[in-house]
Amino acid sequence: MTRLRRTTRRGLRSRAGSSFGGVLVGFILLPLAVWLLFWNEGRSVKRYQALQEGAGAVVSVPTDRMDAAGEGQLVHLTGELVVEGVLVDAEFGVSAQGLRLERRVETYQWVEDVTRETRDRLGGGEETVETFSYRTSWRSGIVDSSRFAVPEGHQNPSSARFAPASFAASDVRLGVFRLPDFITSGLGGAQDLPVGNLDEASEVVREAGRVANGMVYFGSPEAPAVGDTRVAFRVVPAGPVSVIAARQGDTLATYPTQSGVDLHLVSRGIVPAEEMFAGAHAANRALTWGIRVGGFFLLGIGFSMILAPIGVLAGVLPFLGRIVRAGTTAISFLLGGIVWAVVVAVAWILYRPLLGIGILVIAVALLALVIRRIISARAAPDDPPETAPTNPGPSAS
Repeated sequence: MTRLRRTTRRGLRSRAGSSFGGVLVGFILLPLAVWLLFWNEGRSVKRYQALQEGAGAVVSVPTDRMDAAGEGQLVHLTGELVVEGVLVDAEFGVSAQGLRLERRVETYQWVEDVTRETRDRLGGGEETVETFSYRTSWRSGIVDSSRFAVPEGHQNPSSARFAPASFAASDVRLGVFRLPDFITSGLGGAQDLPVGNLDEASEVVREAGRVANGMVYFGSPEAPAVGDTRVAFRVVPAGPVSVIAARQGDTLATYPTQSGVDLHLVSRGIVPAEEMFAGAHAANRALTWGIRVGGFFLLGIGFSMILAPIGVLAGVLPFLGRIVRAGTTAISFLLGGIVWAVVVAVAWILYRPLLGIGILVIAVALLALVIRRIISARAAPDDPPETAPTNPGPSAS
């Protein structure tokens, strides 16, 4: 396996220039994070309101007739999906019944692995040691080997032999209702579909392909070479499902809510409407907190980039640079936490007033505590030096 070690060095001036350039990026990240957090709170509340409205309006109806609910009514349907016709990949002669037939293509290629170790140098410089190593692996996309540190002897093909493809059923029914694509596309659960033979495949595939391990190989399955290709198939089965959407004739559509969110839900299996809404609320909470955490780290990174020049300049002495960078990182994420709390609180004041005011009070108290600590540290007098007690000596009698 080929390995390459490359060492690069940068002086204080180069590092300082890069860090000051990063300050601009930091000032871009901060408003971006603020916008993301504010948008997320509004999205979360609107989604919550839409789910609450839908839970109060939904009606469970049978799927064997269409006269149980009016046009535009939010309905809850359960039952077994029926798919008309067979899904076929004519090029490989593979067919299956289900909602979607997926062709996955992988190419055997060179892959570059890079490890980096960075060390501070006396005088504010920096030394980076990069180690490049190469291995072969099956990959779904083409890896651009021209960008490798050592492209010689590690050339990958410029394109895949076959393109991935997906074949969707055009007529899917739940009782008397036709399900539109936005409903069926939300159903996962794809299963591997082993290939048995190539009797129905195209001439090109039959001549060059070989079936092994349920896949079609173009090359050796046992000892693949760079450029070899393998093709596998998966099928999304039909099965029982539960759907909440608006009735529109003999099909379904999204349900417009007063919060402006178009609502529809789909789940595998026979699931009561109450459980479907409970699951949607849980998913909304998980997404909301995921974006909140992401926004917090985005703020912390933004402040870190703004304060980075301080650590770089202090790196004239490596140990001092490490201490200062640790301190600026802590301060950055503390400032990020304060801004995060203020933004979320302001957003909640608009969308959830009581909770928002409470969070804002906590954020202000935290900021006041930080300022008080800083002022106290600066105003504290130096400890007076200890003085030896004076000996008066013997008194005259």
